[in-house]
Amino acid sequence: MKNTHKDNKEAITMVYNAKRDLIWLILRPWILIPRIIQIIFIIIKFIIRFLLEANSEDKNVQKGLAEYLLNTISKLGPCFIKLGQALSTRPDLIKQEWLDELTRLQDDLPRFDHKIALKIFETEIGQPVDKIFTDFPNEPIASASLGQVYKAKLDKDYTVAVKIQRPNLTYIIRRDLVIIRIIAVISKPFLPLNLGFGIGEIIDEFGISLFKEIDYEQEAKNAERFAALFSNNKTIVVPRVENIISSKKVITTSWIEGIKMKSRGELIQNGIDPTAIIRSAVTSGIQQLLEFGYFHADPHPGNLFALKGKTINRGHIGYVDFGMMDYINDKDRITLTGAIVHLINNDYLLLAKDFQRLGFLSSDQNLDEIAVVLKEVLGGVINKDVNSLNLKTVTDKFSDLMFDYPFRVPSRFALIIRAVVSQEGLAIRLDPDFKIIRFAYPYIAKRLLTDQSEELLEILMDIIFDKQNKLRVDRLESLLEVIEESSNQPIWDLLPVARNGVKLLVSSKGSNIRKKLLMSLIKNDEFNIDEMKELLKLISKKFDPMAIGTQFIKN
Repeated sequence: MKNTHKDNKEAITMVYNAKRDLIWLILRPWILIPRIIQIIFIIIKFIIRFLLEANSEDKNVQKGLAEYLLNTISKLGPCFIKLGQALSTRPDLIKQEWLDELTRLQDDLPRFDHKIALKIFETEIGQPVDKIFTDFPNEPIASASLGQVYKAKLDKDYTVAVKIQRPNLTYIIRRDLVIIRIIAVISKPFLPLNLGFGIGEIIDEFGISLFKEIDYEQEAKNAERFAALFSNNKTIVVPRVENIISSKKVITTSWIEGIKMKSRGELIQNGIDPTAIIRSAVTSGIQQLLEFGYFHADPHPGNLFALKGKTINRGHIGYVDFGMMDYINDKDRITLTGAIVHLINNDYLLLAKDFQRLGFLSSDQNLDEIAVVLKEVLGGVINKDVNSLNLKTVTDKFSDLMFDYPFRVPSRFALIIRAVVSQEGLAIRLDPDFKIIRFAYPYIAKRLLTDQSEELLEILMDIIFDKQNKLRVDRLESLLEVIEESSNQPIWDLLPVARNGVKLLVSSKGSNIRKKLLMSLIKNDEFNIDEMKELLKLISKKFDPMAIGTQFIKN
């Protein structure tokens, strides 16, 4: 059924290569020069209008400016639309009038000719749509930056989404990435940026991910892998790929029937609990980054659907569009987990070490000095109420460090930052008071107390033992309280912690913890049981047999 003929030349150009593409475009000045002039002219026109109207309090003026911004981004093409989509997830950064317009970039862009779409489908799959589908509409249901989607029927009871790629997309993206890179590198000295690395590197990361995104065969594999990771999670729904009706420029999947996560009011009108949806979205996002090491890098409202139904206190979510996916290696994943805990616990020296391991600081940097700086800059942000912390507050404070201290942002973190910031922006859209740590930290605390991997055990020991090997019962208690406060049934969430704690203490992996506990008991050749008394008191309070029995009877 599928056309298996491979165009080797096109396959080569579908892989991002900055140097090769620069040479390709320089040798075609009739393409390069007019496009640069067009881009600069469009941007200058917008800047002039922005300077004249941005401070106006007239809502109509702001709406008009927002529409002009939308049209400007749309005219500039797919590469610029991707930037606009990222902005559309930040209600805390963008005015509401602008936000409403930018949201249209997710699936409400100008459509390309239906006849061209049908021709692309037939060329790619080998048969016309009327030979495959029982019903195929005459117009798409949505149109995004890279393609447009049709809601079709394979048979009477099976509805599918058919995404067909825009024509000449490889050429357009290849051309514009080169030009964006040229403009960015030339203008960098005049921009108020201190990224710690060449701006070309961040564009290269973007280019690599964008070229992967236009390969629908790769997207199909991504979707199947993502589905396997969440196969035992009832709250996460991933569409099934119909591989026989998919190719590099066409992808067909089962249809997800849900509500786009654009506004809190719309979800409530459809009988969906926004808080439950946020909890599922953020928890699944944290799982992708810190547990699976494989994540959806473009979680904007056009790619996430709220579904009806709830499992305990979590809503059901449908993910779509798996073109922009990325990996985080095991070392970074474990270090990030530790960094979050160290930040919350005000362990600034350990946090500095985390930054060094992640590549934000050089290997020869004096960490004692950096720890003092981190405490000065971030100390006011972190307080006893973990729920008050959000990502934007931390990033705003952290950005101040970039100009005065030797921090750099490794380019491999570009998509990670994009994913997390988009995730928080999406949640803020549904709940203006949302704080990402309120949902993320309980998940991390539970993993630390139940996972028996050596890396997480090392982080746990850093938390509950000080440099003199003294047991910090208060830290252990705070971890347990975080789990309790986030749960509808605290006892049931704490029982796995107790079970794993006992298993760990008697296992070979628990030898270091047993040793540290023994050292905590013996100080200066004397037996000191104060810490052990505190620990036993905590255990009896949190794991009261009467409370467990009562909860067991209720259930």
